[in-house]
Amino acid sequence: MSETTFDFIIIGAGTAGSLLANRLSADASKRVLLIEAGRKDDYHWIHIPVGYLHCIGNPRTDWLYQTEPDAGLNGRALRYPRGKVLGGSSSINGMIYMRGQARDYDQWARLTGDMRWSWDQVLPYFKRHEDHYRGDPVGQRAKDAPFAADPAFAAFHGTGGEWRVDQQRLRWEVLDAFARAAQQAGIPATEDFNRGNNEGVGYFEVNQKNGLRWNTAKAFLRPACYARPNFELWTSAQVSRLLFEDGADGRPRCVGAQVWTGHEQVTARLPRDGTGELILCAGSIGTPQILQLSGLGPGALLQQHGVPMVQDLPGVGANLQDHLQIRAVYKVRGPKDRRGLTLNTLADSAWGKLKIGLEYALRRSGPMSMAPSQLGAFTRSSPGLDRPNLEYHVQPLSLDAFGEPLHGFNAFTASVCNLQPTSRGTVRIRSARFEDAPAIAPNYLSTPEDRQVAAESLRVTRRIVAQPALAPYQPEEWKPGLPPSGPDQSDADLARLAGDIATTIFHPVGTTKMGRVEGPDADPMAVVDAELRVRGVTGLRIADAGVMPLITSGNTNAPTLMIAERLAELLRRGQR
Repeated sequence: MSETTFDFIIIGAGTAGSLLANRLSADASKRVLLIEAGRKDDYHWIHIPVGYLHCIGNPRTDWLYQTEPDAGLNGRALRYPRGKVLGGSSSINGMIYMRGQARDYDQWARLTGDMRWSWDQVLPYFKRHEDHYRGDPVGQRAKDAPFAADPAFAAFHGTGGEWRVDQQRLRWEVLDAFARAAQQAGIPATEDFNRGNNEGVGYFEVNQKNGLRWNTAKAFLRPACYARPNFELWTSAQVSRLLFEDGADGRPRCVGAQVWTGHEQVTARLPRDGTGELILCAGSIGTPQILQLSGLGPGALLQQHGVPMVQDLPGVGANLQDHLQIRAVYKVRGPKDRRGLTLNTLADSAWGKLKIGLEYALRRSGPMSMAPSQLGAFTRSSPGLDRPNLEYHVQPLSLDAFGEPLHGFNAFTASVCNLQPTSRGTVRIRSARFEDAPAIAPNYLSTPEDRQVAAESLRVTRRIVAQPALAPYQPEEWKPGLPPSGPDQSDADLARLAGDIATTIFHPVGTTKMGRVEGPDADPMAVVDAELRVRGVTGLRIADAGVMPLITSGNTNAPTLMIAERLAELLRRGQR
């Protein structure tokens, strides 16, 4: 901590913060500070893809959040993983590269009144940092890629960027059979989920490189930022609150942050001439917590905890959205009841584990290279919908929860989530102490629409599994389980069963949402404007998944990178 005054202060060295640090420190005339509450990403299980099992629930890499007991989950509370390490959640997530649907971004543009958030306008920002394996003419596996010569490839994908998008290094017979069953149920095959319409079934593409996890610390911090004398990184440094002074225009101006280093409070400041900016990239949980601790949030909440108010912003910590995955488990016997039909039995012996380890050591392939989910599918819960509203994450394994042991029988898991939930939750501080985790209340399945989709999604799952392609595996529903009367269950029964087995798929967004902040159509719950400036103050912006007004129709890591890329360009233009 050789200096404490910087032109840009970025809080959170996760998905968005790492990219922003890279882009902003490229200007050698600007001093950039990146602050991360977690440690460096030197834990070996971060980089071995299957290591997410050792990172989730581990205080070395995870904030260890828990939700409040949830009525929609029949009173259950959930573990709520968030990355606390360089790379943030990109160091512990499922590595799936997924942009969502074009309609998602067109809706953002409508809600913000800014067409720069429409699909056509954000697509170049996805491509800017992308390094897609199919676009590499000399790539080791490019010759095997069915779209290698697709003339439309360059219209949707980029090459040569920092963010590697690779194909998975394994296949499973039972997953191939599920894909065929999905097609028999009317879901078309696809080789690319990322062209604006992700309907179809196929293997996910992943953020890996040479069989290793590719997190944002590798992609954007090393080696570029570390070699720049104008860049500084503080790790194991937790922001306790932001600092504000009266601005020249009468609005509060953010002038820096207080940071707890583990043994003392250090103040990181922006220039006194008012030219600098502080950017919050602490995520959908961390960012609203920091704002509320700093006096920006719902007035009654701040008063309750004795936090002096800087700006009454009722939307801070509201509008929490997440994808709730309903984890249906099917026992299988296979054409032959053999060891290795699924990971459950492949890894249940010392010899099986040794084979898995040798395959990874020699070829960087096999189960140790696995993302948590390998096969994906997007479809509709009912035929009348105009776009897919369900996403499947299908896995050749089963367990009670991530971090728990695999079951002792062969099984696959077909997790299905509602991509456009209408339920909304909250993130609220419990006290004025920065050390205390906030109260997270997702309020899953709290609307009739979400309960209806939950019931319909279980029926869609059963319809897929009943197709001829899976018949040789003799699938038997273990969770939620069929009643003695058979599969004819009411919507209410199915929604209750979904509440018994559903869990987060780790996509919290929306807690500091973008929206119109001026004019007759202003949204009183909007926290940032279309340029990500925090409402009612100056010198402060937000760039993380919390600014999404509506959750994207898919995994949320890639959209968060796009948001950071857009803000980086805005800031560079502003500096010029």
